[in-house]
Amino acid sequence: MKINKKITLTILVLMFICTATMAQKSGTLTPVIDGDWWQITGNPDLGELTDPKQQPVDFGVWQAADGTWQLWSCIRATKEPGKTRLLYGWEGKSITAKDWTPMGIKMQGDPLVGETAGGLQAPYAWKEGDVWHMLYGDWNAICSAISKDGKVFEKIILQNQERVTAMFTEGAGTNTRDAMVLKEGDTYYCYYTAGIGFRDEGDHEKTGAVYCRTSKDLKHWSGSKIVSKGGRSGDRWGYHECPFVTKMGDYYYLFRTHKYGEGNNSSVYVSKDPMNFGVGTDEGYFVTQLPVAAMELINDKGQWYIVALNPELNGIRAAKLKWQK
Repeated sequence: MKINKKITLTILVLMFICTATMAQKSGTLTPVIDGDWWQITGNPDLGELTDPKQQPVDFGVWQAADGTWQLWSCIRATKEPGKTRLLYGWEGKSITAKDWTPMGIKMQGDPLVGETAGGLQAPYAWKEGDVWHMLYGDWNAICSAISKDGKVFEKIILQNQERVTAMFTEGAGTNTRDAMVLKEGDTYYCYYTAGIGFRDEGDHEKTGAVYCRTSKDLKHWSGSKIVSKGGRSGDRWGYHECPFVTKMGDYYYLFRTHKYGEGNNSSVYVSKDPMNFGVGTDEGYFVTQLPVAAMELINDKGQWYIVALNPELNGIRAAKLKWQK
């Protein structure tokens, strides 16, 4: 019996692809929530700005100079003028401590430096050397601030003709937001989300994506590149929120929220390329889904933790996390 050479070649190519894929996957890990959750924060008292409909949402967690842990959350639907959002803070003695101490309103939007009134969103902070850096959204752009103690942050106002805090944006009305930074070598990778090509904020057909820009000095940023979009969770506006990227071994893992509140859900993707986690498809990149929203991962003395929103959107919780094959 003669064997068609084209069929034989096709089979060999498919076998090679399958073998290569299995070899690549063999080095990857899956994040797993390891145990029960404990409560970190509730819904804060904002004084005259308190609204019964307010919700703690996107947040950042980091350790300050005195060893305490700081958590700043965007509180939305408050009585803050404008877009109703501001940043509120809590302090904990450890990641495993319950019911952290409320520390009051930490930051508000300032139109005098180009920010949208009530538009502050999603802080992310980290320490480098003797300085703490923070990125946050002002409703339409990514801005930055610095601190000497990890508690009190001063907004960085760009010294140009306009004197604004905005470093970059995907354009007017795109709600560029949810920035986080991963440093590899001498390069900073800033991941964030924004809308794509929609007509206005009320456009229900608008789509979104996870973007990335790079920098060597946190001042000058490259052009943007879409690094994740669509896949099994869809490509709608709110399906690419709160991107968080960490590295394990040779692989980068992207966590991406696509559902808040009841039934909260986030997808995890893996790649050897920090600039590509699947665009238009998640085939070959998708790892798992976790029942969380707006998560942030912390490695404290070798133990991994995951911090996420309560499903009821009335506070923030934490749990241990493990990585398994």
